[in-house]
Amino acid sequence: MNISSKNFTSIEQITDQYLKKKANTSVQQNKEKLSFKDILDDNLKFSKHATERLESRNIDLTREQLERLEDGTNKAREKGIDESLVLVDNLAFIVSTKNNTVITALNDKEDRIFTNIEGAVIV
Repeated sequence: MNISSKNFTSIEQITDQYLKKKANTSVQQNKEKLSFKDILDDNLKFSKHATERLESRNIDLTREQLERLEDGTNKAREKGIDESLVLVDNLAFIVSTKNNTVITALNDKEDRIFTNIEGAVIV
C-alpha cells in the first residue's frame, strides 16, 4: 500500500486501510487448498501414517480447516488431553497434543471407531 499517495488525517485511518487490505487477503488465502508441503511446513506436524492417510483418502485441507485443527489441538492441550479426537467439518483427526502431531486422519466415508483417546474437540 502506498501511503504517500493518499491523504489521511489520522493514524487510525492508515491502520484501518491496512487492516482491511490484510483481512481481504486472509479471506482469499483461507479458501485455497493446501499442498502437502504447506501442511508439513506448518506448526502442527503430521506423522508419516497421517500423511499417507490424507493422500490415500483424498483429503484436501483448506488453510481455514488447518487453523481450526490447530485450534482444536490447542484446546485439547489446555484441558490436559494427551490423545484427542479433533473433528473439523466432515473430517476426523487423532492428535497427540504432547507431540503436536496428527496421528491419523479420516473422512466421512470411513468407519467411525476411535480408540485410545482421552477426549474429543469439535471445531
